[in-house]
Amino acid sequence: MSTKDFIEKDYYKVLGVPKDATEAEIKKAYRKLAREFHPDANKGNARAEERFKEISEANDVLGDPKKRKEYDEARALFGNGGFRPGPGAGSGSFNFDLSDLFGGGPQGQGGAGGFGGGLGDVFGGLFNRGGTGTTRTQPRRGQDIDTEVSLSFTEAIEGATVPLRMSSQSPCKACAGTGDKNGTPRVCPTCVGTGQVARGSGGGFSLTDPCPDCKGRGLMAEHPCLECKGSGRAKSSRTMQVRIPAGVSDGQRIRLRGKGAPGERGGPAGDLYVTVHVDAHPVFGRKGDNLTVTVPVTFAEAALGGEVRVPTLGGPPVTLKLPPGTPNGRTMRARGKGAVRKDGTRGDLLVTVEVSVPKDLTGKARDALEAYREATAGEDPRAELFQAAKGA
Repeated sequence: MSTKDFIEKDYYKVLGVPKDATEAEIKKAYRKLAREFHPDANKGNARAEERFKEISEANDVLGDPKKRKEYDEARALFGNGGFRPGPGAGSGSFNFDLSDLFGGGPQGQGGAGGFGGGLGDVFGGLFNRGGTGTTRTQPRRGQDIDTEVSLSFTEAIEGATVPLRMSSQSPCKACAGTGDKNGTPRVCPTCVGTGQVARGSGGGFSLTDPCPDCKGRGLMAEHPCLECKGSGRAKSSRTMQVRIPAGVSDGQRIRLRGKGAPGERGGPAGDLYVTVHVDAHPVFGRKGDNLTVTVPVTFAEAALGGEVRVPTLGGPPVTLKLPPGTPNGRTMRARGKGAVRKDGTRGDLLVTVEVSVPKDLTGKARDALEAYREATAGEDPRAELFQAAKGA
């Protein structure tokens, strides 16, 4: 969509709404017309397809408060679609080319000499166009940086501050980020300093891409800097202390805002993304916000019950009460002894009991077990197993 089309088309008439229509009225009108002229409902009807494009174009402008304001101001400036000649201009003698207003006319006819670079500057924000003689470079955000860090199991649970050495692109010191060895870059003629070029998407609309010639900078070096080859960017390394929050898990990706590469022309820095790798612990494991540990117990403790001391990560042991008849593999919970959650509270420590079978028995212990076997000779712990297998 050209700037000339933008001024000459009456989008209010296209949607059938008054100029003081509310946003709700515009939306209602658009939806009604879009349903009526949608290509799916009018297959093979070229006029309906063209009408649908006009409706969509009108809604794109009037449905956006900022674009609508610019549109109304432009229409008021040019008399609702036609340039108003001054007094003395006869109806038959006045011959005015609207394209002269947008940077194409010669001196004295709306070109650089008459309107200071063309009225394209007025609409640069809407159409991503720049003036013919004005530098329109914008602040540019720095690049995001990805890095990795390895933590011990304890550091991941408790949090840690670690040094990270990072390499990134930053403004070249030799040319102060201009890309020109003399520090005097010129405006890119392709994008006219905007750093963007438009590409058509159909339906009267256009999308923008970074300019391929200046790589989105809006500037081109007349005399390329020998250090950065005219890019204005140079590789730099720095070491910074980064705080890894408590409770991070293996493989988690952390975003640190504003810790990435510096921006250009006053633009904000990018973000730093840190992927965390956590070393395994010889005793403890992890399940979400909970820590896990397997604790061996004797047959007597499992059968008769008792108190069992359990280690915790970085803290004093806790004592759990083992009820009589505790089976192998039962899991108990020590509350508040797990990993740190986002809200600052802690998960639990999940303690799994593992009955330890002695490899060697002394004579007295062996005699006691023999006596126990004789006392329980009539019991068959596998009876229910065979019964269930037979009935299945």
